[in-house]
Amino acid sequence: MELKGYRFSAVEAAIKKPGRLDLGLIFSEAPASVAAVFTTNQVQAAPVLISRARAKNGSCRALLVNSGNANACTGEQGMADALDCGRRTAESLGLPDDELLIASTGVIGQPLPMERFRKGIQPLVDGLAVGTLDDLARAIMTTDTFEKIERRRGEAAGVGYCVEGVAKGAGMIQPNMATMLSFLVTDADVDPAFLRSAFAESVDGSFNAITVDGDTSTNDTALIMANGAAGNPCIKAGTPEGEAFVALLHDVLLSLAKKIVKDGEGATKFVELTVTGAASNADAKKAALSVANSLLVKTAFFGQDANWGRIITAVGYSGVQMDQRLVEIRFDEVLMVVNGVFAGGDAEAAGTEVLKQKEFKVTIDLRIGAGRAVVYTSDLSYDYVRINADYRT
Repeated sequence: MELKGYRFSAVEAAIKKPGRLDLGLIFSEAPASVAAVFTTNQVQAAPVLISRARAKNGSCRALLVNSGNANACTGEQGMADALDCGRRTAESLGLPDDELLIASTGVIGQPLPMERFRKGIQPLVDGLAVGTLDDLARAIMTTDTFEKIERRRGEAAGVGYCVEGVAKGAGMIQPNMATMLSFLVTDADVDPAFLRSAFAESVDGSFNAITVDGDTSTNDTALIMANGAAGNPCIKAGTPEGEAFVALLHDVLLSLAKKIVKDGEGATKFVELTVTGAASNADAKKAALSVANSLLVKTAFFGQDANWGRIITAVGYSGVQMDQRLVEIRFDEVLMVVNGVFAGGDAEAAGTEVLKQKEFKVTIDLRIGAGRAVVYTSDLSYDYVRINADYRT
């Protein structure tokens, strides 16, 4: 089964430097419902401001995206440049301006190289005849080391449909939707209101549950387009088809989110961090993020140091309701802390072995309630500093 009704393109426009794809386009052959979430950072890039306003219409036909330049903190000129790029692309596609969304990622504070951008637009549109989603995934990469793509197949009333998506992100990652971008397309016919609620729910359990370095970008954007080209009966809330669609959508988003963490700048570890027994789900997530973003915890993970003291300390200063005399902490199945006290030398040795793995779980049980949250994080290595010290060069 192949995705129906979409075309993709990517070209090298040398927006930051030559030698790589950096300008991409998604085009739906028919009007598509759209649901989108954006950064909650008060500093927002021009393309975020434009796309946020246009997405409120509930439909679009195309998305223009570039890497290498965030077009953030570029003032009125940055807004004018984004609108100009969008207008030229929409015109080449034969669309009204407001049917095209815009996204950017890259260095903050630098004007778009408009001459190079403009030269890339027509080749980009012409490339829709041969381009692929894989090309688009490569075009949105910045410090990413690999493309992030996921594809799933579903069925509604016996009619098959596809959900496919890409993402980019490796640093400045603690999306709070909301430098992270993710674009999904489906040829399913989905009720627009249900699409919005399903997407928001799935984002909250995926992109809003990851952190690499605790930073929320000026450009975070995640969106889904649904054009109905599969020909299925409309998928609506409160139906088995709706439940199946949400499950599939969540699976795609969570898989993309995990890939972002695994590709965290300089990361050598992937950690699934669960807080249970909290007073509420909100408390659980607050505690989990406090631990996941602790520089001392993350460097201990890198050093394979079973330093549980840094973990319980991070829970303590998170401000959640807790009683340290009840806390239990596990590394995978190894019980490190019982009733707030170290489990002993054997636990230290076993816990150290767990931390030598590339992937492991940390579970913190506060034992005071039913609240639970899962967050995915990485370690903090020497390479994170090196990559970000050289980012603009």
